[in-house]
Amino acid sequence: MSTPKIKAIVEEMVQPFMDEHNFELVDVEYVKEGSNYFLRVYVDKEGGIDIDDCGMVSEYLSQKLDENDPIPTAYFLEVSSPGAERPLKKSEDVAKAVGKDVFVTVYEAVDGLKEFEGRLLSFENEELVISAGKKQYTIPYAKVASARLAIIF
Repeated sequence: MSTPKIKAIVEEMVQPFMDEHNFELVDVEYVKEGSNYFLRVYVDKEGGIDIDDCGMVSEYLSQKLDENDPIPTAYFLEVSSPGAERPLKKSEDVAKAVGKDVFVTVYEAVDGLKEFEGRLLSFENEELVISAGKKQYTIPYAKVASARLAIIF
């Protein structure tokens, strides 16, 4: 079974629990590292997620995965917070990040650059405006390959 299919199945499985507990499903990854497979589920909530919350999600999802058995190979299930540099997967995530420091990569160069790190000033009309040093960059959302919060020192 393909990784996108596994991710979609897991997202569908866990979403009712997330909604019921006012948790946010940030991301699902299914990856092979060395000889092992890992199913990683990143969750968050208003005010931050804690270890007990992750344990609840892990128990629920483990039971659902055992019942439905959608993954044909052995794997390790990990449920955790997305961390301080959480990914911004959806446009709603980007909108919530306005005023925060971000790291953005693009598919196609913008102003000769493919990576941007700085303060997200705005996200309107499907464009991100990032202040990096003394320059501002306007990046079409359609060109964003990845985005995450950044810790800039």
